[in-house]
Amino acid sequence: MLNKQGFNLWADNYDNTVQISEENNEYPFAGYKQILNVIFNEVMQKNCSNVLDIGFGTGLLTSKLYENGQQINGLDFSSKMIAISKAKMPEAHLIEWDISKGLPFEIIENRYDSILSTYTMHHLTDEEKVSFIIKLLSLLKEEGQIFIGDISFQNREKLNICRQENLHHWDDDEFYFVFDELKSSLANVCNCKFYPISHCGGVIIISK
Repeated sequence: MLNKQGFNLWADNYDNTVQISEENNEYPFAGYKQILNVIFNEVMQKNCSNVLDIGFGTGLLTSKLYENGQQINGLDFSSKMIAISKAKMPEAHLIEWDISKGLPFEIIENRYDSILSTYTMHHLTDEEKVSFIIKLLSLLKEEGQIFIGDISFQNREKLNICRQENLHHWDDDEFYFVFDELKSSLANVCNCKFYPISHCGGVIIISK
């Protein structure tokens, strides 16, 4: 698993790495742009809304929302990626933060129309994901939604098939979304929907 220093070193070449994986329809980034487009279109259903992006990276998605009038708040633990994003979004409220430590006060005190996270939460264990999502639910406005675009599978069987097909570069230090298990864990607290986009990725939409 890459640490903060690793992501800082990767920052300049991150988008290129993603593009190559996506163009070849390969794990882990197959369907990447389509996943981002789905989330963009959903968030843009509201004008001038308050958006929280967790793990915004180089700002590929968030900067498009910013350019279209959304109010952007964001967390990322890579100072280099924050610098890249800040150049694209000078008025955005971007904070250097590691989500394994929870959420900073500046974020908790606000409420959001949309909370999004792309290719970030797979660094949390399945148990940590559930706890973290429950915290995020408390930050939503009444009609707000959480959008998670990530390496994800409908069930454990499909994850295992993908793993067997990609053993040579599968990352066992990452914890990918298994939707059926996530939905079961959150059944009593929220509504969850899953939209598969590729053989290894999709969009999870969560609402109160």
